[in-house]
Amino acid sequence: MLFFIYFISRSLNGSSPEIPLQRPFVYFGKEYNTIYVNHNGHLTFINPFPSYVPQRFPLNGSFDLIAPFWTDLDNRQTGVILYNQYTDGSVLQQATQDIKSYFPNLNFNADWVFVATWYKVAYYSTTGTETTFQAVLISGGQKSFLLMNYGMIASTSMNVQAGYDTINSVHHFTIPGSFSSSATGSNSTFSLSSNVNVAGRWAFETNSRPETQEING
Repeated sequence: MLFFIYFISRSLNGSSPEIPLQRPFVYFGKEYNTIYVNHNGHLTFINPFPSYVPQRFPLNGSFDLIAPFWTDLDNRQTGVILYNQYTDGSVLQQATQDIKSYFPNLNFNADWVFVATWYKVAYYSTTGTETTFQAVLISGGQKSFLLMNYGMIASTSMNVQAGYDTINSVHHFTIPGSFSSSATGSNSTFSLSSNVNVAGRWAFETNSRPETQEING
């Protein structure tokens, strides 16, 4: 079986080209067939989003946004941003197992997984820093999920917003530690915390759920 990993070009405040999804992804009531992986730590569905200045959720904006680590990043010298999607194989099996573990009352089998990885990317103007994180979109049947994974998070004084937001912020969530001094560094809240008892991982059901109260760390 061949696996193709797609690398995003090196540029400041850039984005991937429009990526056609091999399966539709339902995000809080809206079905999307395309996605953009933006350099500054976020995903959007309709248009690329170059913003490098994080804003606190809720944005009350006009577009849906997934932001595992929204801050001013720079992949021109070091680090890579890559993505892949899967419709069969071990990745789907692992996704199914994970979702059943995190949401035990659901009958779920993954049929599509999209993974976007920012690997050892630097903060803007600080090329020696390395930060790694992921956003993983999972769907199967009528259900969809979002995972955010965190590896080593380099220290910075810049603000970071992590979580998700929707059109008009009907649904939004801020991962604790966002906009705080504990967001980055060797004891980063993102790398140490979780809502599913797996350090460095946050999991959310995104096909439909009641409005989420924002949580700030």
